[in-house]
Amino acid sequence: MTAASRNRRTVLACSAAVLAMTGLSFAAVPLYNLFCKVTGFAGTPMVGTAATGKTSERIVSVAFDANVAPALGWRFEAEKTEIRAQVGVTQTVFYKITNTSSRPMTGIATYNVQPNQSGAYFVKIQCFCFTETTLQPGETLEAPVVFYIDPEIELNRELASLKSITLSYTYFPSKNGQPVAESKGDGNQPKL
Repeated sequence: MTAASRNRRTVLACSAAVLAMTGLSFAAVPLYNLFCKVTGFAGTPMVGTAATGKTSERIVSVAFDANVAPALGWRFEAEKTEIRAQVGVTQTVFYKITNTSSRPMTGIATYNVQPNQSGAYFVKIQCFCFTETTLQPGETLEAPVVFYIDPEIELNRELASLKSITLSYTYFPSKNGQPVAESKGDGNQPKL
């Protein structure tokens, strides 16, 4: 094999490796999000379509945290800051979202559950998260989150002493269905 042939082979191998790594970098975020949704990793609640039908006598306090990024002129709050939820019983809590700015604004909510390990057992049936919402100036929207704590939590010895879970939402300005976390510095316009 000649030196030129070896060089071509090396260039092709390096080019293939660069293309493969570039492809993996673009796939990493969607694959990580899918992994979190399937496993409940990093406090990501599970998504369900209906209640389990099984219940437990165990009661867990569920706190509701509502936050708004500074660039979004909204007020966002849960109707209740905390409830006592029986494991396996479906619960509904409403959030009130109000555009306090003088112009239409579009936002999107992200969420997580703490402690992280409880995410695998916190099952959302209905949620407003990851859905773009546009509110006119002064407009208010009430949005439900419907959830239950999976009775399978009883089998996890690490969570045997768990007494409380926090469901935390943060609304961000959004563009093309994605949260925009930074502002241009004037406190009103999202950085796009």
